[in-house]
Order: sequence, then structure tokens, then C-alpha cells
Amino acid sequence: MDAVLFDMDGLLVDTERVWFEVECEVATRLGGTWGPEHQQRLVGGSWERTIAYLLELTRADVEPVVVGSWLMEGMERRLSAGVSPMPGAFELLRELADHGIRTGLVTSSLRVIADSVLKFVGREHFEVIVTADDVTRTKPHPEPYLTATRLLAARPGRCVVLEDSPNGVAAATAAGCRVVAVPSVLPIAQAPGRLVMPSLRHVDVGLLRSLVG
Repeated sequence: MDAVLFDMDGLLVDTERVWFEVECEVATRLGGTWGPEHQQRLVGGSWERTIAYLLELTRADVEPVVVGSWLMEGMERRLSAGVSPMPGAFELLRELADHGIRTGLVTSSLRVIADSVLKFVGREHFEVIVTADDVTRTKPHPEPYLTATRLLAARPGRCVVLEDSPNGVAAATAAGCRVVAVPSVLPIAQAPGRLVMPSLRHVDVGLLRSLVG
């Protein structure tokens, strides 16, 4: 196994709940309403898609850059109070470090949001960090994971990706990586080259190695 690559929102840290709160706030500000069915359309998607969907849903006459600033302000305000790791996340990171296994973080979030999360998670856990600012095409396109494997000089087929969303799973699969899915907001089905687990508590180095062995 060359490396293990982590998604961030909903996989490493419990930020899908934070995103939902901020999207509710912005939708209300735009004169609309927001519910779980709306969030489900955006899980694992891009920043641009979130802004476009909010404007499409509310039909508000507001510039996208303004909506983006409201989203960013809401996320930074909430993230400044800290984030909660998903169950088993820190334990798995420590086990990977103990075995000398290289790791990367690959997220569709912007760099500023990833930086806010990493203040609490610890940047030292990851050899490379790939955000939406580092690619031209975000998940479900494979570019984010191909970028991470290139930076690590790792073979995609010898890397395992940990993901929580269908978009993320699609990106990792298209990149040629093995995938462990831990669904958060949306269900993910078992498939060849993919293992679906209920929690990172059920994932360890032995399991990850077995996927590329």
C-alpha cells in the first residue's frame, strides 16, 4: 500500500452538520427555505455548485460572489469554535502513523475552510493536502485524487481512499484507487473495488492493506 487518502467533510470531521446550518442560514437570507433534501443534492460537490443551487432554489437576484461570501463567513464563524472528529478517525490516523504509512487529505472544500479544520485536526497528520483551490475539476472528477497520488509519487491502484459521499467515491474509483466508503448523508452500495463500512472504528491498517494485496 503506497498511501491512504482521506476525504474531509463527513469522513474525517463532522462538518456536514455545520454545512447544513450555514446553508439554511444563507437560504433564509436569500428568501428561501432549506431542508435535508436540498443538502443531499450537494454532498461531496463543489463550492460553485452549492452557490448555483442556492440561487436556483431561491431565485434571488444576488451576485454569486456575495452568496459565496455569506457561506464563507458562516463556515469560518462556526469552525472557529472547533470541529468534532468522526468516530475512529483519530485512532486510524495514529495507527497509520505508527506503521509509517503515508497519508493525504483530499477535499472539495476551499483551502481556507480546510485550514480552519486542520487547526483542530492537525496538519502534521497529512503529507499532502489537496483542496478545491488546487484543481480545475473537483469531485466526482478524478483530478483531486490523481493530483494527490502524483504529489506523493504513489500508484493510484496501490492507494486506498476513505470517502463518505457518492461523488467522492466516484472520483476515487475513476482515479483507479481502492475505496472504503463510510456513508454519512447519502447511502453508498457495495461494489467491486469498494468496501462499505459503518464507521472508521471498523477500519484498521490490516483491512486497508488487504484491499491492495
